[in-house]
Amino acid sequence: MKFFEPNPLPEPKNSLQSLGRWVLDSTRGVGVALCISFEALFNIYRLHRRRSEFGRQLLNAGVKCFLVTSIVAFFTGMILALQTGLALSDWNQETLVGNIVVQTMCREMGPFMTALILAAAIGSAYAAEIGTMKVSEEISALELMSINPIEFLVTPRLLALIIMCPVLTIYTDVLGTLGGMLVSETQLNVYHKVYYRIAIESLTNKEIYVGLFKALVFGFVIGTVSSYKGFSTSNGAVGVGNAARTTVVTSFLYILILGYFMTRLFY
Repeated sequence: MKFFEPNPLPEPKNSLQSLGRWVLDSTRGVGVALCISFEALFNIYRLHRRRSEFGRQLLNAGVKCFLVTSIVAFFTGMILALQTGLALSDWNQETLVGNIVVQTMCREMGPFMTALILAAAIGSAYAAEIGTMKVSEEISALELMSINPIEFLVTPRLLALIIMCPVLTIYTDVLGTLGGMLVSETQLNVYHKVYYRIAIESLTNKEIYVGLFKALVFGFVIGTVSSYKGFSTSNGAVGVGNAARTTVVTSFLYILILGYFMTRLFY
């Protein structure tokens, strides 16, 4: 592919040149990844040709992740309610636990935990699939048949992540809030109607919109990183494994960093 032409720069001879090479390679990698994603999004109007594949990716990124998402979301809300409730009990303010749980889930933990699950379960799989096709020269075969591999492979996967990450985030927010309600009533002696009333009164549209916007960005990031790592795979089976591993690590880092800066921007 035209994006992955060999780098003409000479090999570094000292640590300063190595640092410069790392900066240049990292910058180039980000640029190439964004070019792939933007080209994939530009070809959305042709997605009707890949309706069945798009439906399959929605199934993989959504329905097949519901079980693990349910467990993680429910226990995240329970842990959050227990820890904040124990801290608030020192000032006899346990009734405020609903306020903290619902705002934290909608604003931060919901999109964050959902993105981590999708990065580990779906992003790594996407990188491995595309990487396997790259090392087995199936992508070259697509190009020989005049099929755009980005439109063929990336567009349905990227759009599925962009759609399903906010959907799963809403599901995570609801289950996390219910998990917090269970802990509040059984261990903090906060009646569920009190918990619900305080949670609803404290929740504003801003928390919901910010959380969904974060989920949208995180879905784009996971799809971008996994596609880039897949297309840049080399070295056979070892390279495919490295692509899957680095996809998860890189996605985690970007999710953490972007999550902080988006929170700082909106609040």
